[in-house]
Amino acid sequence: MADKKETDERFKKFGTVSFTSLTKTNDFIDHLENGKVAGTRCKGCGKHFFPPRADCCLCLTGDMEWFEVSGTGRLVSFSKLEYGPAGFQDDVPYSIALLDYGAFKVFGRIGREVPEAEISVGMPMKTIVNRLPGGKLNYVFVKA
Repeated sequence: MADKKETDERFKKFGTVSFTSLTKTNDFIDHLENGKVAGTRCKGCGKHFFPPRADCCLCLTGDMEWFEVSGTGRLVSFSKLEYGPAGFQDDVPYSIALLDYGAFKVFGRIGREVPEAEISVGMPMKTIVNRLPGGKLNYVFVKA
């Protein structure tokens, strides 16, 4: 009789509301706990992925490695949300955005410490780990 495999539920720690508790990229949470935001890169073709993927959609390999999202990205687009989707109603207002790091893009929230009046397309920003109440984690964008 085979031993029952232990369920890896680390992804339940991600975000205010986690809609996914099981994923092939649960190591993402370990990186966040260590103060790093990470994506994956295909060892075969070099394609970068964020959010991280366990398999490459270009060359169809599962030979991936982790890389740290570091340095400065450029703000491509942003939008202030006045109404939140299910589970996020108490968070509004907040701004979502897309940062371009060159080899990949990151979608997420702009940190509340960034004044709305200072947000502009093209501005340099960085992605950092954000600790939430109850031991939850996510990432946000702040001015570089």
